[in-house]
Amino acid sequence: MYNLIGAGLIVIGGGIGLGQIGGKAMEGIARQPEATSKIQTAMIIIAALLEGLAFGALILGKG
Repeated sequence: MYNLIGAGLIVIGGGIGLGQIGGKAMEGIARQPEATSKIQTAMIIIAALLEGLAFGALILGKG
């Protein structure tokens, strides 16, 4: 029971984090279009790390 609640919180937290990353990246690109490639690269790396963290927490929370 509590594992399911923990898994739900992990998914919600990961979704919020990814939304924040995407939103802030779009704001940065709108302010400095010439830095688009650098911002996108950083956004993809951070999003991948966040997803890895969320998947790891889900695996650990399952047991």
